[in-house]
Amino acid sequence: MKSNVLSLSGSPVREIELPAVFSETYRPDLIKKAVLAAQANRRQPYGVTRYAGMRTSARSLGSGRGLAQIPRLVNSSHAARVPQAKGGRKAHPPKVEKDWSEKVNKKERRLAIRSAIAATANPDIIRARGHRFEAEVPIILEDTFESLTKTKDVCDVLQSIDVWDDVLRAKNGRKIRAGRGKLRGRKYKKPKSVLIVTSGHNGIEKAARNISGVDVATYDRLNAEMLAPGTHAGRLTIWTESAVAKLDA
Repeated sequence: MKSNVLSLSGSPVREIELPAVFSETYRPDLIKKAVLAAQANRRQPYGVTRYAGMRTSARSLGSGRGLAQIPRLVNSSHAARVPQAKGGRKAHPPKVEKDWSEKVNKKERRLAIRSAIAATANPDIIRARGHRFEAEVPIILEDTFESLTKTKDVCDVLQSIDVWDDVLRAKNGRKIRAGRGKLRGRKYKKPKSVLIVTSGHNGIEKAARNISGVDVATYDRLNAEMLAPGTHAGRLTIWTESAVAKLDA
């Protein structure tokens, strides 16, 4: 399997042989399993305080009054403290000691990453995720792309290789989150766009970090969630020539 290496202007420079990982079998089941495990393992434990729902003046009035013997607020008939009362404590509240982590077999996790890498070379899977592009995949750029330090230069390259429409899709697709998360520092949801994979830290990280939906990662730090956000494989990915060469190792 061969592919063209593009210059920063989008014209083919030479043709290279792709690593065997791009021919891996597509396994959406393993990809989903690996992504869900990664999300679960970074989940922050949470729970209620020890005396939540117990800070009240409620006490039982005892028998002989024709009332249920549940704690009631002083100088009132309102029940409190017990789980069945409105405003009472929870019967089984969330506890910080709960283990949210999930385990994935090493071979399954590695196969999921390889399968997600292979999906970046399948235009049908990529378009099924909603990405907009006109370029041939996989998109491989020459190594000078890694050394760009200005956001404007990166934007010019994305336009020249016909993936800029996908960046605009991410920029215009920002939505207000439905639910309580709006109050907790995550008001907006933004689509994922291009993933740039490099061979090392050469400066493009700062140049591309302010472009909507664009992420940058080195070849040795790839994981299933980067390649398949939301468990859906086929992320639009730009590789540098040296990053592709190092995938074999």
